[in-house]
Amino acid sequence: MNAGYGLTVRWSLEQAPDGVADELREYVVGTSIARFMFLDGLAFKVWRMREGEWFEGTYVFDSEEERRVFRADFEPGADTAPGSAIIGSGPVLVEEWEVVAIAEGPAGFRRGAGPSVS
Repeated sequence: MNAGYGLTVRWSLEQAPDGVADELREYVVGTSIARFMFLDGLAFKVWRMREGEWFEGTYVFDSEEERRVFRADFEPGADTAPGSAIIGSGPVLVEEWEVVAIAEGPAGFRRGAGPSVS
């Protein structure tokens, strides 16, 4: 049994303007989190970043169909999506993957901003 249906959307930050990491943090915390909290079929989303290297949205959907619908809606406008506008280029990777299992530890999932956002 599949524990979920994953999707990765990654942007390169190698040619991004100075200050882009802070802009991305502000956008995610100020706007993007709220948008995805109510997306039908989304189990969770994690925003990941390695400053100067890459920025990524990691999604886990409840069904393969919900992932397919999201991807079909996202990809045609990916180059003009808010993340792309901040970074100055479109995604370099859009990749589907299988979630084999999820283990939630005693600390549980924490919602909200990461340690670099006050």
